[in-house]
Amino acid sequence: MKKILVANRGEIALRVMKSAREMGIKTVAVYSEADRRSPHVLYADEAICIGKAASKESYLRGDKIVEVAKQLNVDGIHPGYGFLSENAAFAKLVEENGITFIGPTPEAIEIMGSKLAAKEAAKKFDIPMVPGSEGAISNVDEAKNLAEKIGYPILIKASAGGGGKGMRVVNAADELHEQMQRAQSEAQSAFGDGSVFIERYVASPKHIEVQILGDNYGNIVYLFERECSVQRRHQKVVEEAPAFGLDDATRTALGEAAVRIAAAANYVNAATAEFLVAPDGSWYFLELNARLQVEHPATELAFGIDLVAWQLRIARGEHLTLAQ
Repeated sequence: MKKILVANRGEIALRVMKSAREMGIKTVAVYSEADRRSPHVLYADEAICIGKAASKESYLRGDKIVEVAKQLNVDGIHPGYGFLSENAAFAKLVEENGITFIGPTPEAIEIMGSKLAAKEAAKKFDIPMVPGSEGAISNVDEAKNLAEKIGYPILIKASAGGGGKGMRVVNAADELHEQMQRAQSEAQSAFGDGSVFIERYVASPKHIEVQILGDNYGNIVYLFERECSVQRRHQKVVEEAPAFGLDDATRTALGEAAVRIAAAANYVNAATAEFLVAPDGSWYFLELNARLQVEHPATELAFGIDLVAWQLRIARGEHLTLAQ
């Protein structure tokens, strides 16, 4: 792999480019008209404008990005995080054009891109999950019946969501109709998918995410965990690695569960499995993010591992040399 295109902007693109440069890999920046003088554009070996300021006319134009990559004889495309990083259709388009997608397979993105599909994969391994709906719910009466079974408070969540969007806590039955409409509307606006599901609301939990890496040969390791319990409006504010106040048995159980879930999807490259740990010590699987996460530097600093370099090494066919 001699040249990669980074399909992102700003700090995200710079992060990927710095590891690539250290590995002797040339980089291509794509940019909107508004980002012409951005640091990632100036840092890259080559840069090309792909459209107007609006993301939908530039950074979300997967077809245009692939076209540029082919023109410049790029070997791989790194999506960063955000934008097209969890878009299975984009990953498939990249591969169909003979370019390496530096991330998971399109199939794995499809499975893990839906919280409901990810839970279905985890269920095969008897991994604990927060009690809730088996599938998407659109009917308020159905939601009320389920809420009565699992008990209030409940949490309404967007199936295709992330970042706290499309998420509502409901404390009583008389709040359900309004909060469900709001969650569906927000999910449709943010993700183009208004499907939601319901699960029991776990009060005062620790929110733990486990970093994993997998190569093309079935080897998967977990790189321990990050604590992200300090949140505001369901948005993570502080990340710490390793997690504080987590006993060794729980730490091992979460790590091994993350690996089993990744194996269920034949997962390749970097991912993060998210869990809730209740005050009584019980824990539940939430979702698996099929990409590099914004919080990845916490793991890199704590454990001395360049995750982006490993993404590139895995993408060019190297075996994991990290042993659990």
